[in-house]
Amino acid sequence: MSGRAHLWRMAARLKDLPPPERPEIALVGRSNVGKSSLINTLAGQNDLARTSRTPGKTRLIHLYRFDAFVLVDLPGYGYAQVSKAMRREFGRLVEGYLKTREALRLVLQLVDVRHPPTEDDRLMRQWLVFHGLKTLVVATKADKLGRGRALDQARRIAGELRLAADEGPILFSAVTGEGKNDLWKAIHGALRVLR
Repeated sequence: MSGRAHLWRMAARLKDLPPPERPEIALVGRSNVGKSSLINTLAGQNDLARTSRTPGKTRLIHLYRFDAFVLVDLPGYGYAQVSKAMRREFGRLVEGYLKTREALRLVLQLVDVRHPPTEDDRLMRQWLVFHGLKTLVVATKADKLGRGRALDQARRIAGELRLAADEGPILFSAVTGEGKNDLWKAIHGALRVLR
């Protein structure tokens, strides 16, 4: 399963977003958690979304158009070297999108499997639950740990974020492709698209 895609639009403000044309799947996560790598993996393209070792590079909303939906990359949270004013602006942008976008069908919250969820991860999870948004947690960088340790960490993440069985986490690796098919199944389920 793959989905050729292209960067459709970028927006610095909510009012710059185009009217929805297709269902949307949003990506949230702390800076440098692997959102760009996940986008490239789903698209089967190495250079669709720019990856960087420098956290905080995504400062706009990026909309990637796939055949049946739009994947929306939201600015990362929790990056300390961005000014407080800019972090507040990112927060308003992300919350505004998540609260008002009628085309939104699923939020993928990415967390780094190597570490316990951060306070920002927990706050985002609580916010998503409070607002009743359908969410799936994706534990990225699974290739960095052995299989047993990755599974242990996934259980820990599920416990700390109080996830239901259908909320993840899905172990994912952009390097090995682990979790890619599970992600596609979740996306298709959210879109009610028959494979």
